[in-house]
Amino acid sequence: MYYVIIQGFRSYRDQTEFVMGNFISPPPSAIQFVLSDEFSHLRPEQRLALLHEGTGPRVISAFVEIIFDNSDNRLPIDKEEVSLRRVIGAKKDQYFLDKKMVTKNDVMNLLESAGFSRSNPYYIVKQGKINQMATAPDSQRLKLLREVAGTRVYDERKEESISLMKETGRSFTDMFLIKCVLSTKRETCGDKSRQLRDAQQDARDKVEETERVVRELKARISAMKEEKEQLSAERQEQIKQRTKLELKAKDLQDELAGNSEQRKRLLKERQKLLEKIEEKQKELQETEPKFNAVKEREERGISRLAQATQERTDLYAKQGRGSQFTSKEERDKWIKKELKSLDQAINDKKRQIAAIHKDLEDTEANKEKNLEQYSVRFGLRSKKYAQIKHCYKDKQSKKVLKSMWALAAKREELEKKQQLLRAATGKAILNGIDSINKVLEHFRRKGINQHVINGYHGIIMNNFECEPAFYTCVEVTAGTRLFYHIVETDEVSTKILMEFNKMNLPGEVTFLPLSKLDVRDTAYPETNDAIPMISKLRYSPNFDKAFKHVFGKTLICRSMEVSTQLARAFTMDCITLEGDQVSHRGALTGGYYDTRKSRLELQKDMRKAEEELGELEAKLNENLRRNIEHILLIYASHTGFSSRINNEIDQLMNQMQQIETQQRKFKASRDSILSEMKMLKEKRQQSEKTFMPKQRSLQSLEASLHAMESTRESLKAELGTDLLSQLSLEDQRRVDDLNDEIRQLQQDNRQLLNERIKLEGIMTRVETYLNENLRKRLDQVEQELNELRETEGGTVLTATTSELDGINKRIKDTLARSEDLDSLIDKTEVEIKDHQKSMERWKNIEKDQNEAINHDTKELEKMTNRQGMLLKKKEECMKKIRELGSLPQEAFEKYQTLTLKQTQKRSHKQIQNYLRRNLQIETARWLTRFQTQTVHNKLAGCFLFKMREMQQLSGGQKSLVALALIFAIQKCDPAPFYLFDEIDQALDAQHRKAVSGTISQCIVERLGQE
Repeated sequence: MYYVIIQGFRSYRDQTEFVMGNFISPPPSAIQFVLSDEFSHLRPEQRLALLHEGTGPRVISAFVEIIFDNSDNRLPIDKEEVSLRRVIGAKKDQYFLDKKMVTKNDVMNLLESAGFSRSNPYYIVKQGKINQMATAPDSQRLKLLREVAGTRVYDERKEESISLMKETGRSFTDMFLIKCVLSTKRETCGDKSRQLRDAQQDARDKVEETERVVRELKARISAMKEEKEQLSAERQEQIKQRTKLELKAKDLQDELAGNSEQRKRLLKERQKLLEKIEEKQKELQETEPKFNAVKEREERGISRLAQATQERTDLYAKQGRGSQFTSKEERDKWIKKELKSLDQAINDKKRQIAAIHKDLEDTEANKEKNLEQYSVRFGLRSKKYAQIKHCYKDKQSKKVLKSMWALAAKREELEKKQQLLRAATGKAILNGIDSINKVLEHFRRKGINQHVINGYHGIIMNNFECEPAFYTCVEVTAGTRLFYHIVETDEVSTKILMEFNKMNLPGEVTFLPLSKLDVRDTAYPETNDAIPMISKLRYSPNFDKAFKHVFGKTLICRSMEVSTQLARAFTMDCITLEGDQVSHRGALTGGYYDTRKSRLELQKDMRKAEEELGELEAKLNENLRRNIEHILLIYASHTGFSSRINNEIDQLMNQMQQIETQQRKFKASRDSILSEMKMLKEKRQQSEKTFMPKQRSLQSLEASLHAMESTRESLKAELGTDLLSQLSLEDQRRVDDLNDEIRQLQQDNRQLLNERIKLEGIMTRVETYLNENLRKRLDQVEQELNELRETEGGTVLTATTSELDGINKRIKDTLARSEDLDSLIDKTEVEIKDHQKSMERWKNIEKDQNEAINHDTKELEKMTNRQGMLLKKKEECMKKIRELGSLPQEAFEKYQTLTLKQTQKRSHKQIQNYLRRNLQIETARWLTRFQTQTVHNKLAGCFLFKMREMQQLSGGQKSLVALALIFAIQKCDPAPFYLFDEIDQALDAQHRKAVSGTISQCIVERLGQE
């Protein structure tokens, strides 16, 4: 040890450093705290007891650090100085080796490698240990000697080694015999396995050939069944069309038969409606004069009542002006001012009355004029529409109508396919496709971004083809990626998305820019049980990156077992033809897949329907053109004017187009006129509703005007007269007459009001019945009669009958083809069964051979495993022998015959050596003091000491014997250093100097005489 550092440990609060070799040494307990097992397992209260206790702040942790001299490389660390520190606290106990935390076990192993033996802990002798050994029984000292000498451990290992060597010898013999047997069996199994593999390969080739034939037959059956299903679906659709046409033909026949009766019924109903309308109009005409007379009387009464009331008010005001004004001049001044205001108000009233009069006159005049104009326009438009429609019917032929019906049916079929595809795919995706088409159409219409139009290549599904047998697995693999949009560059997709968002179009889209796709070539397994999916797709080489990105990592496998094996072995996605999928990550998906809702099949049918629709439209236009040319050429052959015929052809074609255009325009015009007529009637009713309030407002204004004029005349008459405080007798009589007249007018007006309300209710009820019931029903009857006149019954019935004959013929052909397919399917299924029986027989042969190979392989594996186990066991035995052989040969030969008794003798010999040395020291001392005496007697007396029992010795002698035993133990198993604590506690004074002479460094704290 170089030095020891202590802090917080027991009495050392502050950090204290002890340098070894000085006169001040560290306390032994501190060194024991780091190195000894005595302090290895401390409870929390024991750790707290080791912390410093004193005044000042409480110490929460303590450490003792020892720096070792490692210049001789005793410690297995490449440093000349090694630091070992132990830190304790209330909840921690840690070791640090060169400032790195290590475990307690690592520290013990390190110390043991340096020579601190666990079986010999006597390199530290603490206080009281010598006295303990001096008084210990013989059995305990014997046990100590056996532990220190290693005799017990050696005996145990020796017995184990002898037993292990005997067992190893027997194992060597058994292994040699087994190895010979295994070699023979392995050769036999190898020959047998080769023969079985050859036979298995032959059976497998025959099975594969049979499977190939069966697959071809099944594919043929599948195609025939698919064709049969299509024929069945077509037949069902044809039956539906036939039923629809039969019902339509029956309806047309019934319609033609019932048109006459319906027309008669409608004409009869119209006549009744006209009679009722005339009756109600007559009733209205009788009531209206009475109503007008009562209303006129009421208006006159109201006007007279207002005048009388105003006159009475003026007289009362005249009476009050005597108290209101103090002089005549003041009153006249006020009257002139009032007259001026009244004149202005009267003029305003007159202007309002004149404006209302004009408005009422204009409304009445415009109402009659507009009604007459719209009636004339409606009649002319209806007549022109009927003429154009008749001309249009004459230009059509039965063949054209039949083609048009077929065209309509094909369009209906296309719409159904589109609806099915929308239901199977999702609204958002198809909306996105429609929106992209709108964006591209917008670019074409504007004539901009031509590179974007050229750089867009459509969706994945529209750019490849494959056999129908692969539809299911392709759809399951791609999923919604079938609707990814292929573009040339990311710039194209960016332009499309910008316009997409700018136009606020719905849907979701995903682009695959070919310039950004990084696709590497894939190494596919060479096996007959799987094929790459991409090899079964037909597409343009320009889109190779896109299709490899979607389908490049997928294999089509024969079965789920093959899929599982290949997915695990090659980290690729595998799928069966039925759609059962195995991901290379381990996920399994599958189950029933409805092939009737195949999106690829729907897309294929849609493309086919679109092509047929285009062909039908072209054929229809071509037939029209040819029919017209044929008719005109016949005419030209009779007349000989070919140039004129060509002109007539062009004119007729133009005329047909114009007729169709005019038909659409006039129909729209007629609908517009009907709407205008309806609106006009509503406006008329509305104007009639607003006419009466205007009249009442006019009457109110006129009454107010008369009252103001009366007031003006009264004020003019009063102007210039004397200022009176009371009315004159004439004015008083006039007030009384006015009061009587006002009471009578009020009574008469109430009677007239009741009579007017009664007559007005009768008129309103009659007008409502006329407008809301009779006239509306008359309009409906007129419309039904017009529709009956426009019915195309005969022509449509002829076209329907012709189409019905064509449907019946197609149903007959479809049924015959379906029967032929049934016969072919039955024949092919019988052939498949024969091949399957043959295949099952060869599979059983292959299975038996495979089981035999597996059995031999398992036996061979067992033998190989057994041989490996034996070799491993042999290696373990040799390893144990090598471990035992690490004992030095010299020591092994020296101690292999050493018994326990001899070990005790060697220990006793070491004790005698120490006692003899002590005797020599005593002899020298006696020779110095007593030179004249003989030494022989003293030596004899000293040597007699070894023959005594321990019980016969004194305490100092027992301590000396115990020290001799400890020194002997340390000599047998030396340690790097030794630490003694008060070993001279019970030692006699004459022996202390001799003991201290055996120690290299001795620290004496109390000096005695010796």
